[in-house]
Amino acid sequence: MLRKILALTIFCMTIIFTAHNACAATDWFWLDSNDKYSKYFDANSVTINKKVVTRDGREIAIEIEAWTKTTYSYDGAAETIRNYGIQNILPDPRKLSYSLALLRVNPQNRTLQYVREDFYNASDQVVWSKAEGRVKEINSQTFDEEFYCAIVDEVFQLGERDRKRAPTAERWIDLWTFTDNEGATTTLSADTTTMRLKGSNLILWEWQVTKNPAGKTSEIRFMKKAVNLTQGTEVIKDGQVWTPNESWHELKDEYGGAYRMIKSNEPDYKGLVRLRAYVKNNHNWVTRYSLE
Repeated sequence: MLRKILALTIFCMTIIFTAHNACAATDWFWLDSNDKYSKYFDANSVTINKKVVTRDGREIAIEIEAWTKTTYSYDGAAETIRNYGIQNILPDPRKLSYSLALLRVNPQNRTLQYVREDFYNASDQVVWSKAEGRVKEINSQTFDEEFYCAIVDEVFQLGERDRKRAPTAERWIDLWTFTDNEGATTTLSADTTTMRLKGSNLILWEWQVTKNPAGKTSEIRFMKKAVNLTQGTEVIKDGQVWTPNESWHELKDEYGGAYRMIKSNEPDYKGLVRLRAYVKNNHNWVTRYSLE
């Protein structure tokens, strides 16, 4: 029993010491701000936890951690409290000033996890904490994209932040535009920041917009796909769909998670040709952090 108590005490002191060190850090690098949030990260805290050695002898980081800081306006604090469902703990958004978070990143799968979060009031007192958040994939719609890019760039220096902040025409590439017999027009674009090649499969997120003949948006699809560039097939891995009547909801794959053949007479074939050309011309980018 004594050993258990001692082990628990050491564990708690470690957590407190880690949080204290992060709180005491003064070299916060500003990343981004809007009317709700300001985001920072501590470059000195970036740590490579795990590496693997590839067949050709390269050492590649597969797990990276770093501390980040988020400050809140009143509206940002209110939104955060609502998103975490802690209105009973923090009923007054004015009591939430900033938060510190230890993030864990996997660059090969473009994922991020909040290992620990501490939320503070203006007097630097912890008002709420959370540990072991879910692992989530980073894309253009995630709150944490700036954090992810900054942390990965600190290790690899391959331009994640530059690509993320590039003009839309540079970050996104148009794959195809199609107008049907009724006059509705659909456009599909691919986010180059999310592209990574695994074998013959290109993993990426796409944005598809359909407008009716009057030019009003009738549907938006935000999709994660795996496109087999060799076989000319694709599968939807994840996604959301928006319509004026239903707002955002889960996108259900009509093929049940199976790869479908991209036929030469359909718009997606133009997209396949475009993706093949992009991968050929940007091979270093789509294979960054690759273990193959």
